[in-house]
Amino acid sequence: MTRRLQTLYVVVVLLLLAAPIVVVAGVSLNGQQSLVFPPQNLSLKWYVELFRNSDWLIPLRNSLVIAAISSLLAVTIALPLALHAWSRNNWLARSLYVLGVAPFMLPPVISALGFLVFWVSVGMYGQMTATIISHGVFLVTLPVVTISLGLAAVDTSLIEAARTMGARRGQVLRTVILPLLTPFMISGYAFAFVLSLNEYIIAYMVAGFTVETLPIKIFNSLRYGYTPIMGVVAVIFVALAALTFGLIGRYGNLPRLLGAERIGND
Repeated sequence: MTRRLQTLYVVVVLLLLAAPIVVVAGVSLNGQQSLVFPPQNLSLKWYVELFRNSDWLIPLRNSLVIAAISSLLAVTIALPLALHAWSRNNWLARSLYVLGVAPFMLPPVISALGFLVFWVSVGMYGQMTATIISHGVFLVTLPVVTISLGLAAVDTSLIEAARTMGARRGQVLRTVILPLLTPFMISGYAFAFVLSLNEYIIAYMVAGFTVETLPIKIFNSLRYGYTPIMGVVAVIFVALAALTFGLIGRYGNLPRLLGAERIGND
């Protein structure tokens, strides 16, 4: 009886989580421009319309460019920060680590307001570069955490063996540590990429209507009524996230990425 209740509970939770996605996906297949579920006159014309309409293609391009570059920036910042916090157990290292995870401790609107004031002060408000840097700084927490998990799982005997063989600090980093950290850096990049695609508050506060991303485009379009293209965008976002995390799970060894396995034991 207990097992049946557990199974029922899991099924109910999965249905509740999947229901919004199913509804949005169904609405995107409506033949007419209507908010109806189940969909009527099934059609893929809104998927075609997304890639034919420059009003939506430009925000899509902006979102992809911002997500790709800002995620790379986040990993670039996170790697030396995590390495320093791992190799030097002092107050400065701990302070740097706390600084790295601080962006996710603050409400996004507070961070967005801070970025707004900063970019207005330096005269870069409304530029894509400002949005990229803001996202990179805000999302640095994700690669900091994943890389730190990777460093915590490193078998220190590998480093000691390399140093015994005469390898210098830079050589140890390049030939031993970084190869072991690669899947953790990739996973941190992927997490930041997906969240950057969906981020709205910072992008809106930093660039406003100058650099329109897909989330901003959706909110702006809601002023004039609903269009099934919004559902198409949501489906694409979900598909990208599922593909990204699916690839990480397939090729990245999730237990290792979560720090459940020690790399040196492979």
